[in-house]
Amino acid sequence: MTKSYRTIFISDVHLGTPDCQAELLIDFLREHDAPTIYLVGDIVDCWRMKRKGFYWPQSHNDVVQKLLRKARKGTRVIYVPGNHDELLRDYQGVHFGGIEVRERDVFETADGKRLLVIHGDEFDMVVMNHRWLAHLGDMAYGFAMWTNKWHNRTRKLLGLRYWSFSRWAKLKVKGAVNFISNFEEVLADEARKHGADGVICGHIHHAANEMRGGIRYINTGDWVESCTAIVEHEDGQMELIDWSRRIPAKAGLKAVPDPDRKPVAGTPAPQGEAA
Repeated sequence: MTKSYRTIFISDVHLGTPDCQAELLIDFLREHDAPTIYLVGDIVDCWRMKRKGFYWPQSHNDVVQKLLRKARKGTRVIYVPGNHDELLRDYQGVHFGGIEVRERDVFETADGKRLLVIHGDEFDMVVMNHRWLAHLGDMAYGFAMWTNKWHNRTRKLLGLRYWSFSRWAKLKVKGAVNFISNFEEVLADEARKHGADGVICGHIHHAANEMRGGIRYINTGDWVESCTAIVEHEDGQMELIDWSRRIPAKAGLKAVPDPDRKPVAGTPAPQGEAA
């Protein structure tokens, strides 16, 4: 049964890479609908395709077709490009098949809150000032994902659920924790400068929905590992949905709790895992 919301926010899908969880995203879009959908950057990974060559399986095409089909049926789809699909920033205000491109936007919730919608790479000093280092980091992330894939194949044979090395590192490594905290503070400050009540962003692949100094900081996460999205209910409540919890049920794996992962409110836990 399809669940309806007022607005859906998705980012960091990274279509065009082997790490994209396109099937899970299609599954999510099939079961969730809204009159307005925001694509908050890095939907297509032009960096990786330029470096590694063209990679575009049918499932990635299905994601695009699903979004275009929603747009044709009247869904307002707003695309706010990120650094991996930055070439679209040259087409601000242009519509592609009913999908509108905007550099950034100010979104008003049902209860009157104003939220700045922005990918967030503009406030990542590595991306802005050291492009070569950003590309090197992207290559390292790709290697980590490749290593993680083989590790999880072994876990699958043992009947264990998916485990993310990069997610563990973000929570445990001091430098990564500090980077995330600083990023959140800077984005909250940017929202404050615009007179907004909060900010919705992506970029760092770390989902969040919390208050920072009186500003609502919301990060949509990604569809590479965490498989998360933000939805707005009809009353303006913003909820973070963790769709990665579907992985054990769909793959027939044991729902073994991940000690490094905090449960997300509003998302039912798989059978056998505490909510």
